[in-house]
Amino acid sequence: MELSLIDTHVHLDATEFAGDLPGVIERARRAGIGIISVSTDLDSAEATVALARRYGLCCAVGIHPHLAERYIHGGRFAPEALDRLSGLAQERQVVAIGEIGLDYYKNYAPREAQLVIFRAQLELARQVELPVVIHLREAAPELLAELRRLPGLRGVLHSFTGDAELARQIEALGFYLSLNGIVTFSKESSLRQAAQHISRERLLLETYSPYLAPVPWRGKRNEPLYLIQVAQFVAELRGLTREELAQATSANARRLFGRHSLCI
Repeated sequence: MELSLIDTHVHLDATEFAGDLPGVIERARRAGIGIISVSTDLDSAEATVALARRYGLCCAVGIHPHLAERYIHGGRFAPEALDRLSGLAQERQVVAIGEIGLDYYKNYAPREAQLVIFRAQLELARQVELPVVIHLREAAPELLAELRRLPGLRGVLHSFTGDAELARQIEALGFYLSLNGIVTFSKESSLRQAAQHISRERLLLETYSPYLAPVPWRGKRNEPLYLIQVAQFVAELRGLTREELAQATSANARRLFGRHSLCI
């Protein structure tokens, strides 16, 4: 079946999928949903690449800001770890560097460590000519400053929860914004307003599975099949049919991640 939707952010290596991963992937495929599986550290990256090979999927490799400190040595990205990540980035299934970024909400890693690892991965993305998948929480000014330092980078701010002004600034840098089940939560009125104004040419969809399942599955394990519900909600919010939204967001995903068209 020709893919009608692309779930641009899934963590297939999560333990929540350990019992029925083949079924999760098959349900998505039957529904016409393509998958990009995203990693969070080096072990996750190796597992994600292996899963992508096994199931014929696309994936992203990178170090999440929560885990940045473990890869710092002598105040910089440990050379052997960076070499390992660089090698993984050459794999045929890899279409992005991610999930990378800054998270100053709970500061699971020191801010300076996050910046060191983030900057190194942005540079790696430039070297290997791949887009980046960015995680952001409570660090918008710092993130914008880092992206402005490196013009020409491509990528997506995933799980976007900001307002219309932040969306405008991200779009001005040539980046995409990705919406997931959070937009279906009743308290997210400012996000819904922003979602109506994101340029059609810069909008992506994701589930962030196994997390953040949309209403009516909120609180349960999420999976790529539920992207249909996210798409339906966002389409209605924007006054489009689901088919129109699917066509636009899938075209955007292929434009951003389309290094290997066989994956998506």
